[in-house]
Amino acid sequence: MHDTLPLLEPSDFPALTRASLDTLQINIGLKCNQACLHCHVNSNPYRKEKMDVDTIGLVIEFLKLHKVSTLDITGGAPEMHPQFCELVSAARKLGLHVIDRCNLTILEQPGFGNLANFLAEQQVEVVASLPCYTKDNVDQQRGDGVFESSIRGLQNLNQLGYAANQGELVLSLVYNPLGPTLAAGQQELEEVYQKELLEKFGIRFNRLLTLSNMPIKRFGSTLVSRGQFDDYMSLLKKAHSDDNLDSVMCRSLISVDWQGYLYDCDFNQMLDLPVLADNGKNMHLSELLKKDITGNNIVVRDHCYACTAGQGSSCSGALI
Repeated sequence: MHDTLPLLEPSDFPALTRASLDTLQINIGLKCNQACLHCHVNSNPYRKEKMDVDTIGLVIEFLKLHKVSTLDITGGAPEMHPQFCELVSAARKLGLHVIDRCNLTILEQPGFGNLANFLAEQQVEVVASLPCYTKDNVDQQRGDGVFESSIRGLQNLNQLGYAANQGELVLSLVYNPLGPTLAAGQQELEEVYQKELLEKFGIRFNRLLTLSNMPIKRFGSTLVSRGQFDDYMSLLKKAHSDDNLDSVMCRSLISVDWQGYLYDCDFNQMLDLPVLADNGKNMHLSELLKKDITGNNIVVRDHCYACTAGQGSSCSGALI
């Protein structure tokens, strides 16, 4: 796509090397019941790409052999994969912390009526997209009716014990700006979210994660079509902070695509910037079973500035 071309050129982003691996993040499939404007994966209800049975088995084998602490499952709507529950159960039996990156509306889709109960029973952390606490802003970004469905989903999760007394059922919300701007301070924004959602809907959650919009795929195309791409990249670069470099997610996380190939992060995956094996070919998860990549160089391009701008941005929210 034309929006990715400027990001594939060499960048002046600081060089990074990989630390020890703590999190395995897998994109289990690209099918989603939504088609959000900001989606860096270009997911929609018509995508057919999904991880096959053998690759799911390879993921489970990797988790048995390596001392990662977290399995982070994303998509698409990851829950739409037919082996989602099997994978979650296997990881939990191994004692791993499991994260489900949930769009909330999936909880109301036909065939998913027991999904929330399953997540609670398995003590899965739900990381839920909610880009604002107002209906108009959410529906503008994610589609008509999404806000009300999301609120019902959050209320359902609360009823199951999520975010209750800082217990074992962790509910995290994800905020991203509506357009090409930086997010407000995570702590102050979290306080506003807590107040608004509790007072208006009786909803509680554990933490808010602020993420910068990545100038790639669907959001990047929108920036290009509106003539805002260069200005947004300039904003990200001017807001870069070296203090964020030690904490960016790519230093301790490896991203696996639906075919089992490795990337330094989910964003590199979407730009087809893979981790390379010694033979120069794309490295596969099967090769990582017997290989230590600590100290390897991380592939960086201009989009990496979205992770180091301002407070920083990662799959775990702000960095500082």
